[in-house]
Amino acid sequence: MNRLEQLRKVMKEKSIDIYYIPSADFHSSEYVGDYFKTRKYISNFTGSAGELVITQNEAVLFTDGRYFIQAEIQLKDTGITLLKIGEPDVPKLPEYIRTKINEGEVLGFDGRVVGVKTGLELKKIVEEKKATIKYNEDLVNIFWKDRPNLPIGTAFLLDDKYTGESVSSKLMCLRKTMEQYGAQSHIITTLDDIAWLYNIRGNDIPHFPVILAYTIVTLDKAYLFVDNTKLSNKIIEKFSTDNIEIKQYNEIYNFVKTLSGAVLIDPQKINYALYFNIPENIVKIEKPAPTILFKARKNKIELENIRKAHIKDGVAVTKFMYWLKNTIKTSAITELDAKEKIFSLRSEQENFIEESFDTISAYGKNAAFMHYSTDPKNPVLLENKGFYLIDSGGQYFEGTTDITRTIALGELNDTLKTHFTAVLRGVINLSRAKFLEGVRGINLDILARGPIWELDIDYRSGTGHGIGYLLNVHEAPNGIRWKIVPERNDSCILEVGMVTSNEPGIYIENSHGIRTENEIVVQEDVKNEYGQFLKFETITFAPIDIEAIKVEMLTKQERAWINEYHKNVYEKIAPYLTKPEQEWLKTYTQEI
Repeated sequence: MNRLEQLRKVMKEKSIDIYYIPSADFHSSEYVGDYFKTRKYISNFTGSAGELVITQNEAVLFTDGRYFIQAEIQLKDTGITLLKIGEPDVPKLPEYIRTKINEGEVLGFDGRVVGVKTGLELKKIVEEKKATIKYNEDLVNIFWKDRPNLPIGTAFLLDDKYTGESVSSKLMCLRKTMEQYGAQSHIITTLDDIAWLYNIRGNDIPHFPVILAYTIVTLDKAYLFVDNTKLSNKIIEKFSTDNIEIKQYNEIYNFVKTLSGAVLIDPQKINYALYFNIPENIVKIEKPAPTILFKARKNKIELENIRKAHIKDGVAVTKFMYWLKNTIKTSAITELDAKEKIFSLRSEQENFIEESFDTISAYGKNAAFMHYSTDPKNPVLLENKGFYLIDSGGQYFEGTTDITRTIALGELNDTLKTHFTAVLRGVINLSRAKFLEGVRGINLDILARGPIWELDIDYRSGTGHGIGYLLNVHEAPNGIRWKIVPERNDSCILEVGMVTSNEPGIYIENSHGIRTENEIVVQEDVKNEYGQFLKFETITFAPIDIEAIKVEMLTKQERAWINEYHKNVYEKIAPYLTKPEQEWLKTYTQEI
């Protein structure tokens, strides 16, 4: 009996007609630990985003454009149908459930992994159809015999020299906002917000240096719900000075029943089960968690550190490009070899902790998968032709990095060069943007997409995402995309100190994928009678492969930008290289 059949058997035993499995943990995290990968366990789909709906007769997986190609391959022969989010005639998940549930039937899910917004939408549909919900059902756990345990990592304090602000200062700012909202308490469930607020980091989730925890902040005290084995005596003592009381991780579900006065909750983040444990008579103030915006606006100390992290990262990536360009001529290299090489080069950098996500190491047509994953058992061999794409990043004490380079390994045809240059033009156009205070990423996206749209091509992802400080590599609420996607929460007004990726791309199925990615930070520019102008500072430094550029496609201003950028790359990176590497970099950063 396969896993889908096992689940249907348990559904029958529990009298559940439809079962819903999202890609989530108890904290609405983008990346989750192995314990929470129930959707992957049932479906075989390994992408980070996807929702599974199972009935006795059908099973469907919803996912977005980043994963269409990957999902089609991984769902083959599983009995699960792919539904492509955003495609014509594809319903949204709640509407799909509306068409499947009948009067008297039961929709089941584990309310701890379902967000309250989705849960309430499903509740409304179920009630309209005169059906019912069971939200305390972790059915997969019943037959997942070798399910991984919850992580048991430990936390560490991040010194003020890295954070630029103390815990007491952050709590004071948070409480001021709570008072403005009229809230006596605030429930925070998101792991990056908790880590940021208390200046702690951990290793409970790969690439996402946090610990599993919840917190409730009142106007004079705070409660941290966490397995106390994760906290050292030093951390506990430090927290006591800020009047932070430690309670057991799962105790929050009963603790919220004792709350009084108005409570501030983020309806996009709190889980369904926790929401329904809050007493009905309590006023719920539903607003985005204030910490989301606080942590997105990096302070001066954080920005100084982030720039240092990018120099280290640029050194690793430049050394990697030198190694790849030279070694491919004489030795066999696989995607896995390249992936391991970039990790070893980053590991040599001081204060490196881990990768900020699983490196995408993709040769040729594999790069058409936006989130391609190398098969370690059968890695693809790189050849002396075409493109190789590497999207990688690091977690350092000085910050989080994310960089993509597409590298020519040999002969390129005209189409490849045209596509590479169109992507580069998009990067340059966005990098050079000057805009008035109040602008959102949605206003700027056409700068990056325009040169690609001119070729009648598009890419099924945003152009840029916010980036945390030793936290999530995809951080709300800043981003750059041409349309608002509410669940992404990345369309806020761009403010000084926000760090965003700049990563247009072209992905041609069964042929090639091209992406060039730098990080940019919002800075003040001229202020005059028209208002405060803003601009972007590029903080990523590594060569962009000049062998792949079709120079005649570039305007005078675009050529000037790439030449100035490469001049800065050489000045900042060369001092950390060997003599042969310096000579190579000098050639690869020459003016075009």
